[in-house]
Amino acid sequence: MAPAQPRTQTLTAVLEAEIVTLDPHFTPAYITRTFGYMVFDTLFAMNAAGEVRPQMVQSWTTSPDGLTWTFTLRDGLKWHDGTDVTAGDVVASLQRWFTRSALGGRLGRATGSLEARDAKTFVLTLREPFGLVLETLGTTSSPGPFMMPARLARTPGTERIPEIVGSGPFVFRREDHRPGDRMLLRRNAAYVPRSEPADHLAGGKVVRIDALDIRVVPDGATVVAAMRAGEIDYMQYAPFDMLSALERDRRVRLVNFSGLEQFTGHYRTNAASGPFADPAVRRVLLHLVDQGEVMAGFGLSDRYARTCNAFFICGSPYESDAGTEPMRSPSIEAAREALRRTNYNGEPVVVLVANDLEAAKISSEILADRLRRAGFTVDMQVMDWASVLARRTRREGWSVFGVHALGVDLHNPLTNSVIGFNCTNATTGGFHCEERLTPLFNAFAAAPTLAERQRIAAEIQQIVYERAIAVPWGQFAQPAAHRAQLQNLIPSAIPLFWNVEKR
Repeated sequence: MAPAQPRTQTLTAVLEAEIVTLDPHFTPAYITRTFGYMVFDTLFAMNAAGEVRPQMVQSWTTSPDGLTWTFTLRDGLKWHDGTDVTAGDVVASLQRWFTRSALGGRLGRATGSLEARDAKTFVLTLREPFGLVLETLGTTSSPGPFMMPARLARTPGTERIPEIVGSGPFVFRREDHRPGDRMLLRRNAAYVPRSEPADHLAGGKVVRIDALDIRVVPDGATVVAAMRAGEIDYMQYAPFDMLSALERDRRVRLVNFSGLEQFTGHYRTNAASGPFADPAVRRVLLHLVDQGEVMAGFGLSDRYARTCNAFFICGSPYESDAGTEPMRSPSIEAAREALRRTNYNGEPVVVLVANDLEAAKISSEILADRLRRAGFTVDMQVMDWASVLARRTRREGWSVFGVHALGVDLHNPLTNSVIGFNCTNATTGGFHCEERLTPLFNAFAAAPTLAERQRIAAEIQQIVYERAIAVPWGQFAQPAAHRAQLQNLIPSAIPLFWNVEKR
């Protein structure tokens, strides 16, 4: 009798959205970043404590003046097409990423040369001090610094790579992808993990399943029902209104998040036209926004939400209370009095409300109500999220909308998308231009110590709130949910499927 074949272990997951863009440099979309960490790899990676650790790199040295960095790749690195990973591939990948990432672009502009010395060694020489070399190479900010073969990395950043070849722990094959339905990622049998234990994005990426089956199921209630029936193993975002029921379900486990793994919401304002072109009128929001009311609107308990006035989020190295005095005791009365001291003349405040994104919808609806109660004329315009993104590129036709992003993307002045487009021609930042911020960004990048960067970050926050460029509406977690049979799942807001076992 032939021996029994081992049972194939497939983990079935539903993520935040369908993975549409597969080029990990092309878009900052979170879902593409998640795909990137499964199929591609990075030179350095962040552990659970927020510390940068080597991943594809084995060792590195720095010259006494901090301007020359020499890196050596570790053994056993291979692309999914079977060829060796080389330093030339790394150089080409970084050069492409420099054109796509705000933080990467800063390192790129500070770089005098980037060259492969041999097959496993590359040298980065700075033209000016840059205090965040390793933090940049190991950033989780999207789009991430993912490595790819040089033949693909030579594709201009404005074009998508024609083939998906990484060196990560999972392999993508075109024949395993049915857009709109599912994507199957297979374990990379040739992957050589680091010897250290898995630690968030750092450490050894040991895959203990044979395949990851990613399904496209837009309705959250349908996913929860399928999970309870044993058809789905993992759900990235459990619906807010089902958290209490899931907490009581012995078949399901919820994964809560804290610190950099939480979301922070902001009200983004338009400085180009309308009432909020006046900074004094924008500052009324500091007195008006009640984070507790927004979190209550989500139905979130203190277990999943907190009040946080820190622009670079609570729980980060750059948490500060600089400039937060008006926000500490929000009230309609205080906002009404602040509004009376401005030149506001009754012009409508256009609030954009995304009806297909729960957090953005609730936060914007609550703001519209409080604006009316404070004495503003409000024009609430409801549309889908894609339309909100399109509208915000116009200088007219909107005043404010609610949006949220992960702390890993917001906690650093150089990666924070809310202020990252200050004084640029970009059409996604609310057309703000506060010239005092530009030299502070440069000083932050060059600062050699954490203490100095913390001082600069607090100064940046002070200016952001003085000008009311954006106002936070809360810090919260949207837990993941998974079947109780999954063991050793790494708790991460970026879904990670190495280390996990299905029993």
